[in-house]
Formats: sequence, structure tokens, C-alpha cells
Amino acid sequence: MSKPKNITLKMLYGTAWKKERTASLVQQALQAGFLAIDTAAQPKHYQEHLVGNGVNSFLSTSKLTRQDLYLQTKYTSFNGQDPNNLPYDPSTSISEQVKASVASSLHNLRHNENAEESYIDCLVLHSPLPTIKQTMEAWDAMSAFVPTKVHSLGISNTSLPILQHIWSNSTVKPTVVQNRFYAATGWDIALREFCSDNSIVYQSFWTLTGNPELLDSQLVKVVVKQVGVSAEVALYSLVQGLGITPINGTTSHIESDLAELSKMEQWKTQGRNVETWEKCVKTLDGILRQWAYSLEHRAR
Repeated sequence: MSKPKNITLKMLYGTAWKKERTASLVQQALQAGFLAIDTAAQPKHYQEHLVGNGVNSFLSTSKLTRQDLYLQTKYTSFNGQDPNNLPYDPSTSISEQVKASVASSLHNLRHNENAEESYIDCLVLHSPLPTIKQTMEAWDAMSAFVPTKVHSLGISNTSLPILQHIWSNSTVKPTVVQNRFYAATGWDIALREFCSDNSIVYQSFWTLTGNPELLDSQLVKVVVKQVGVSAEVALYSLVQGLGITPINGTTSHIESDLAELSKMEQWKTQGRNVETWEKCVKTLDGILRQWAYSLEHRAR
């Protein structure tokens, strides 16, 4: 399926911890220009059915259709769930849990009353299971839904060895990796290189909260001064320059973030700004590599 070419597809709106505000915030995000939404079949942290409500409220008054949007959800194993609020029976096999979870997601995210037409753009394994055998059982069960009810698969909270194992031992390859982007993992430099080499989209979360030093860095301050945007948007844009798709879960800066991201996009393409921007992105890459190297050797 083709997707609209829009800046907002370089960033997803994250719906974790929105609780009863989920539907209204999703609708607001879509109205502001986000076209990609991230959620999960994990009632502990997400209200997937309210995401569906927000999407449908938006579509009911918009010229856009479901085909213009990108909806991504997750299968979350038992270890990541509230045992008193599950989208599946935990006594069943992993394969059966996946089937029930996907059925629940298809129902929650249906775009009209005909559930048969419901589909998921990307189904993400929320985290590897305790063993690689269990992880592959879940992956194979997820793969059975591709390409009809699910269009692509991804994995979150993964290490490079696990990602490589899935890649080498699956028919349906991962197209998305969604990981924390922070110092503890060395900003996933090697993993991101694997993603780049294999056409896997790397999605970051904790992009802002996990990187206070970057937010306060001289590089970000230079971009803020040059373009006239917030430090948060400057960092988001720099991270995008590395080929990363950030998850943005803001509740108070939805419209302003998108407006400033558009301002950044225009600035980057004007005259000498093109070269300036390339240098900024290269500087960020160098900073991360230097910091990751220092952290690795300090830990030895």
C-alpha cells in the first residue's frame, strides 16, 4: 500500500499512558497532521480501543480515509501485561495468545462496523520472550497474518543478536525496530546500521526524556538559534537526520511540534542551509559515537 508523502510519516504519535484522554488526543494529533499512530494491545499502558475511537472520530469528518493513515500496534507477552486485564487467555499457547491479541486489535482498530475490512499496517512484537524459541513461536504466529490482516511486522526492545536471529530464521522479515534511544544502549549504533543495511525502519522512543544532555547540548542550541524552533523539535529533527523515526507522545505541543517540524523542513532545503544541516547531522552522529565509545570503555 502506498503512503502519503508527508513530514508526519517521519514521526509517529505515541499513545502510551494517555488513559481516558486517548481518543481525544489521537483525534487532535490526526487533525494537526500526524498520519502515523503507535499503540499496543496492552491495557496496562495503552487504551487501544480508544485509539480506534479517536481514529474513527477523525475519519468521520475528514477527507482522508483509513488508507491514508498508518496504524501500528503490538502483541505484548504475558510478562508485560497486567494479569488482571489481558487481551488473551494466558493459559493457552503463545501462538493462540498472538491470534487472540491480533483479533482484539483488529476489532479495536476497525475503521467501520464491518470488522472484516479491518487491518493493521504494522504489528510489533513488544519485546522478545524469555527464550529465542518462544520469541520465534510468537514471530511465526504473527507472520501468519501477513499480508492480509497485517501488512508488516516489527519488534521492540530488542538487541542486535535477537534481531539478527529473527532476520535469518524467518520468512516474513522485520520492517520496523522500535527501541529506547539512549546512552545505556550506546544509542543502538550497530543495531541501527543493521537496520539501514536491511531496509528496516528504526523507531526511537525516550528520544527526549532519555537524552537530557543532548537537549542541552551546544549543537541543539545552535539549531534553535539558527531556525527559531524549540530544543525538543531541534533534537527530533537531528535524530530524523540520522534516519530515525521518533515516537512523539506529547499532550501539550501537538500542533506546535508539527508546525516547527515543517519550519525545520523548509529551512533545511534553503541555500547554504543544506550544507549547514548536513554538518549538524554529521556532528550529532560523531557525538553519539564518541560518547558510546567512552561509555563502553568506562564499563570495562
